[in-house]
Formats: sequence, structure tokens, C-alpha cells
Amino acid sequence: MGDERAVLALSNTALLCFISLCSCFSMGAFSPLLPEIGRAGALADWQLGVVAGALGFARMATAIPAGWLAGRYLGTTLCVSPALMLAGTVLLAASSSFSVLVLGRLILGFAYTLGTVSGLIALLRDDRGPGASVRLNIFEFSAMIGVLGGLGLVGLLPGHWGWSLSLLITSSPLLLILAAVPTIRRRFPDASRAPVRRASRTSDAGRGDGMSVTLWTMFAVGIVLALAWSAVSQFLLPLRGTREFGLDRSGVSGLLMLAQLMDLVALLPVGRLADGLGRTPVLGFVIVVLGLGTAAVGLGSFPWFVAGARASGSASRGGCCRSA
Repeated sequence: MGDERAVLALSNTALLCFISLCSCFSMGAFSPLLPEIGRAGALADWQLGVVAGALGFARMATAIPAGWLAGRYLGTTLCVSPALMLAGTVLLAASSSFSVLVLGRLILGFAYTLGTVSGLIALLRDDRGPGASVRLNIFEFSAMIGVLGGLGLVGLLPGHWGWSLSLLITSSPLLLILAAVPTIRRRFPDASRAPVRRASRTSDAGRGDGMSVTLWTMFAVGIVLALAWSAVSQFLLPLRGTREFGLDRSGVSGLLMLAQLMDLVALLPVGRLADGLGRTPVLGFVIVVLGLGTAAVGLGSFPWFVAGARASGSASRGGCCRSA
């Protein structure tokens, strides 16, 4: 019985990673296309900032409702998420109007949140001991690989195809998820509920005050890291790289891929350092590195611009992981 459960958990993890990987192609495709979107719609910089930031705002605003929905209708939310992503992507590609672009990004933000939260809940319901942490890491890596895939694919597409067609083509892996809907519904029915462990909740109640301080610290650090990283990857880097350094779409994609690769490379080493030296000094270090990287991307010459992109990628991942 134990072996069968482990095999089922791994099989479900593979399906969830497939969903995560295909979903994140469209996320990676957007930033390199931002300068073209601005030119096509004659958008001011503040409008481009709102369009870029709408996704993050939607993810923040819908996190709690998404958790509520995923906890009760897991299979449905796993299937609805890619459908909403596809709808948001088509809406983005259909018009260069500022209001429509913002609406499309808001839909995408909710869809990403719904998919991510649903995937995490599904993984935790398959928890069979220490292997759960490995599955969570694999799930996170699949999302990173999806972003890398989107960045690479959009950079390879011909520039004369235009940003709308490039976005649609790069987001096409979403169709693979829709094809897998029957399997998803079979593996993750809405009625599957994890048993409530009242004893563990009672034992955790006495640690409420200590946990609240930790959670508030995680919340504050997460906001700082998210603001800095989104400012670099979704706004500063693509616009400054295009306008001041003459980078084309493939050049911007290459820099963002470099930052994402540093993100991946830093994940495990920073975790080991934090285990050995403690979270506080490592977290402080990565925040400083992220700040310096953001300043270099925003103000530095081209070599510093590239170095700042690398530093921002490595520090953002390390900080996010260690704040947890």
C-alpha cells in the first residue's frame, strides 16, 4: 500500500509539473515584448508600468479567494486556470488599447494565482512524508523552466511577426493542458478532501505569537523582493535595454534568460548557506545584492546593466527561498 501511494504521488506530481511548465511559457514571453507593445499602442511609460504591474496586483488581490476555491473545487480550478490564461492571452493579443491590455493582464494574474495555489494544494494533499519537500522543489523548478522556455521561444521568433502573433505562439503550450483536462479531472476530483489533523492544529496554537512574527517578516521581505524584481524584469530591463542600449527582442530575452538561470543556479547554494550560517545574515546579504543589482540595471552602463540583471536574478530567488 505504501509503495502504491508513493507511485501515485509521483505520478500526480508529474502531471502538476506538466501543468506548471506549460502555464509559465506565456509569463516568460511578456517582458521581452513590452517595448513593442508600448510602440504599437503609443503608450506612455506610466501606462506600460500599469500594464506590467497589473498581473502582480491581480495575483496579490486574488490569492485568498483562489485558495478558498482550490480548497473546495481542486479539479475544477486546475482546469479553469489554463482556460483563463488562454482567454487573457487572446485578449492581450487582440488589442493595443490600454484598458484592454490591463484587463488581459488582470485575468492572467488571477489565472496564474489559481493554478499555482491549486498545484500547491494538490501536492500537499499527496503528502507522504519527507518526499513532499522534494516534490515541491520539482514543482517550483518546472515553473522556472517554463519561464525560461517562454523567454527562449519568444526570442527565437522573427521580429516582423509582431508582438501579438509572437505572444500567441509562445503561449500555445496552454493548449496541451486543455487536452489533458480529462486526466486532470480524473486524478484530482473536487470531492478529494484531506483529513483534518486537529491534534497538530492544537499543538501549533501555543506557538501562535512566535509564528505571527515570522509570518509578518516573511510578508514584508516578500513585498520588498517582489517590488524590486518586478521593477527590473518587467519594466526597467526591457525598456532601458531597448531604448538606451539598442537591444532587440532576442537581446532582451537573452538577458532575462540569464537572470532566470542565475535564479535557478542560486536556489540550492543559498539554501545551504542559510542552513549553515543562519537565515538572517544570508537574507540580509541577498537583499543588499538585489538592491545593488536593481540600481545597476536602472543607472549603470551596459556592463553594469548586464551584471545587475545577473545579480537581481540570483538575489531574488535566494531571498524568496530564505524568507520562507
